Amino acid sequence: MLPPLLPSHPFLLLAAFLFFTGSFLLLLHLKPTQGRRKQPPGPPGWPVIGNLHLLGTLPHRSLQSLAKRYGPIMSLRLGQVPAVVLSSPEAAEPFLKTHDVVFASRPKTEASEVLSYGSKGMAFSEYGPYWRNVRKLLTLQLLSASKVEMFSPIRREELVEAVEAIKKSAAAREVVDVSENVGEVIEGMIYRMILGRKRDDRFDVKRIVQETLTLAGAFNIVDFLPFLRPFDIQGIRKRIVKNSKEVDEMLETFIEEHQEAQAVLQKKEHKDIVDILLSCLQDSHHDEHNPVKDRTNIKALLLDLLAGAIDTSVNVTLWVFSELLKNPRVMKKLQHELENIVGKTRLVDEVDLPRLTYLDMVIKETFRLHPVAPLLLPRVSTEDITVNGYHIRNKSRVIVNVWAIGRDPKVWSDNVEAFYPERFVNSNVDLRGKDFQLIPFGSGRRGCPGMQLGLIAVKFVIAQLMHCFKWELPSGISPDELDMAENFGLLLPRASHLLALPSYCLAVNET
Repeated sequence: MLPPLLPSHPFLLLAAFLFFTGSFLLLLHLKPTQGRRKQPPGPPGWPVIGNLHLLGTLPHRSLQSLAKRYGPIMSLRLGQVPAVVLSSPEAAEPFLKTHDVVFASRPKTEASEVLSYGSKGMAFSEYGPYWRNVRKLLTLQLLSASKVEMFSPIRREELVEAVEAIKKSAAAREVVDVSENVGEVIEGMIYRMILGRKRDDRFDVKRIVQETLTLAGAFNIVDFLPFLRPFDIQGIRKRIVKNSKEVDEMLETFIEEHQEAQAVLQKKEHKDIVDILLSCLQDSHHDEHNPVKDRTNIKALLLDLLAGAIDTSVNVTLWVFSELLKNPRVMKKLQHELENIVGKTRLVDEVDLPRLTYLDMVIKETFRLHPVAPLLLPRVSTEDITVNGYHIRNKSRVIVNVWAIGRDPKVWSDNVEAFYPERFVNSNVDLRGKDFQLIPFGSGRRGCPGMQLGLIAVKFVIAQLMHCFKWELPSGISPDELDMAENFGLLLPRASHLLALPSYCLAVNET
């Protein structure tokens, strides 16, 4: 997850307004810097808007280009917000490890304050006692290894249903919308694990959550130029308020239904995450460290889990699928591994995943080229500090460009644009945040607590679909012609749906 920077070039429309209404702020920017303390290098800024005009429509690419000129630790001024952009493993490590506690908080934005119930979720809450208690709850009760394993039958059931549906398309020689199928199977897994139910026709959960993610990642000019807040020039506040009402109605309904079911059944053999959170609420008066004090805490955490689990897993799976279709050599090698380890007479099971070493390399290579969040979620400094000889001001926003790090030839050699999983042969680089050349889930205190659940879902879906079917691009499309365009947002999804033609290839009729 990343900073709220999704520019749609509002500057062309606002330039005149900003010049005349904000020019008085120029005097503030002409004041001498604090003493003679050395700042990170960076491009000169315009009055009022600073460097906002340099971000473009794909900020991760724009910031990579700027870093080539100004260096891996670069300063920007985003309106009235000082920012530091990190574009290399060596630049990121002292911020995310050595001085992690100083940069462990999140900046407050209009979207995060409203959509996360006053930042009561984990993703956007500031670093402190509440955040630490929420993190402990997530890691020990909601997303622990035992809980992830407990939900294994749910993941298998959803995937078996998906295989059956795709088998019918394969028998009819129909092109499959891979984006739609992958989205449905992962959504089905997440709904059942978190909400204890299949998709609900009363609420378009996917649309509501995607709108939440869009607003959380949207470029909202008032976050950088607060004096514009009363005007809501982009209409974003109106959308935020509408979305927050939809989210609240949906989550309230799910919580009420769980409470009614608990009252009737008293016991549940397999608790979903809503049940666990409700039990925490009942026990809150016995434990001062329990962060679940009322329903708003539950709703904020549920929204975090839904938003953090569905689209992230779907996007990564689709990028893996895309790269395999674009690179038939890699796909054949992965399918050969699956055939050798699993055989052709049964489906893949989750217990097979640890033995699929080439699949691990494929996943790592996909994260290198297509990180879940190209700029991670932004951090903010909580005090003045000197890092690598540079003075970093208090309340500076810290942006880690993991997309640029994944394409750094100094780290990955000259073939950085090639999809080449073999680069991880005999490599100890993992995804857990300790190796700063590959940190798609972040690092340190703010590393993603749901990493293990997300990885299992992605690996299981890819392994099953690649084992059960041979895949080809639709007629007339060569691998070199496959559209790999991306849309920037809080996440980095494919710009278009992925289509492919499956052929069932297992020697088993019953799934």
